[in-house]
Amino acid sequence: MPNPYTLYGSYASYYTAKSRSHLRKKGIPFVERLPSEPKFRDIVRPASGSHRIPQLLTPDGLVIQDSVEILDHLESKFPEYPAIPNTPAQRTFVHMMELLCSEGLLNLAWQHRWLFEENMSFVTKDFGRSFRPQGSDDELEKYGKLIADRMMSYGLPPTNEDIRAELDRQYLAVLQRFEQHLQFHPYFLGGHPSAADYAIMGSMHAHLGRDPAGLHFMQQHAPRVFRWVEHMLTPEVQSPEFYDRPIAYPENDEIPATALALLTYLAEAYGQPFILSSLGFQQAMDSQQPPTGHALNPDQDQPTLMVENLIYKGESRSHRVNLHHVWMAQRAQKYFHSLSQEVRNGIEERLGNSAVTALLNVPARWIIERRNNRLFLQ
Repeated sequence: MPNPYTLYGSYASYYTAKSRSHLRKKGIPFVERLPSEPKFRDIVRPASGSHRIPQLLTPDGLVIQDSVEILDHLESKFPEYPAIPNTPAQRTFVHMMELLCSEGLLNLAWQHRWLFEENMSFVTKDFGRSFRPQGSDDELEKYGKLIADRMMSYGLPPTNEDIRAELDRQYLAVLQRFEQHLQFHPYFLGGHPSAADYAIMGSMHAHLGRDPAGLHFMQQHAPRVFRWVEHMLTPEVQSPEFYDRPIAYPENDEIPATALALLTYLAEAYGQPFILSSLGFQQAMDSQQPPTGHALNPDQDQPTLMVENLIYKGESRSHRVNLHHVWMAQRAQKYFHSLSQEVRNGIEERLGNSAVTALLNVPARWIIERRNNRLFLQ
């Protein structure tokens, strides 16, 4: 292929891990470049209006920023081994895992990176290599510290032994459920990866599976998860541990009970902010009544709204609406509510009375769409 896809990202990047794994497992010809490459500064960033990674430059010159949009674009071009199932329960499961694995685990992975001192030297130099790949150790420290300081300026709690122990407890709770699933299944759904697998690579590889503290903890407590991460970085779809598993999704729209158990846990542990953002967005739009096609803070590449005061479960809450989270949640909600009532009832019966069901049923009168790397009212 004379002009393959170009993925701009880095190994330290949470969201790049999702796109890199997707490209490899799909067998899509691509090259990976760092954001220090002049072409990124001169062509890619001006086209997307964003400095964030990953960004994908297509062979015909299109620039896509956002791992979900990158996945959707590539799926339309390379349909074999689809990342999104076409059966209702499996597709609903995958869309919810896209949200809860990628966005739900972000804060855990982020804090686990920056609150453990043993990560600092590695992470700083890792960031430095993204911008000075052949730099000296001093240069890597210098440029890496600029990025590290910016990341930590977003707001971190103070670190102490109790806080780190609590982060490890949360991490272990995810690992144990994932480990139990991987004893009998190569991926979340059957014999090839779905968008659910790619989504959890952000936390399990880029942060918790590479940073020294998270990696050591994974190796000690979840060797199957560690092996899964290794395999998700290779182009082979069928792993040697599951050589006799058909390379297909389970028949009859089945979802393994262990996969549902992890989804339910993630929703209970991390789902409430997405419910509050979804409710807050609807409340804000009801109040403002903006026109169709209204751009939502177009000057920001990851826009938020003002804090909304909500009543949720009989309690007053203040919550800053994250519009990216609303857009991601609506991806699942819109699909779920496009199904017949009978099919929805069947899926809800399988999910039980859980935070997954609550999130799927947040009213969505106002719909967000993403165009040209910005968010608009549909």
